[in-house]
Amino acid sequence: MSEPDWLICAREAQAIAQTGLAYCRDVYDRERYEQLRALASRLMAGFVNAPSERIDDFFRAEQGYATPKVDVRTAVFDNRGRVLLVREKIDGDRWTLPGGWADVNLTPGENALKELREESGYIGEIRKLAAVWDRGKQGHPPDPFSCVKMFFIADIVGGEPMTSIETSAIGWFGRHELPEALSMGRVLPHQLARMFDHRAHPDLPTDFD
Repeated sequence: MSEPDWLICAREAQAIAQTGLAYCRDVYDRERYEQLRALASRLMAGFVNAPSERIDDFFRAEQGYATPKVDVRTAVFDNRGRVLLVREKIDGDRWTLPGGWADVNLTPGENALKELREESGYIGEIRKLAAVWDRGKQGHPPDPFSCVKMFFIADIVGGEPMTSIETSAIGWFGRHELPEALSMGRVLPHQLARMFDHRAHPDLPTDFD
């Protein structure tokens, strides 16, 4: 599923403006980049039904060279071949793989295991990097910023099931027993299906898209 042209154009204009403002030294160039950012805000606001000022404040918070954000997800399975999912409070108690935005000073794998521990109570050990996907090409709902999603397969080596300030429930689901109420901004059915493939066939290469 491809993203709408308006979103691609608004996101690219914002990225150009953000990077330009990070490096330009000429006062006139700065004014032009600020105008470009304002246009990106207006374009985005027109399609998401939000005030352009609010979008502009959102964009202003992003500084430096514009790069994709990094989201990490961890798939762990029990001895019955069921995958672990958690319910995200912030998304109406919908189900997802444990994960979130990657923090600085941690490797992607360390971030994935941290999220697993914080959201489910389990301690994991990375087995493989299963997928590196561009969020915009996967069919997720539209998002203002570009994002790379990294999916890991891990084994549970300790801990115990425990919810957190972010999660309201923990559950194990078979391949054909996945809940309908998925947090679609975080994980999609075909991504979960691919994690089952990687679990069944450990020698599969990492997926890139």
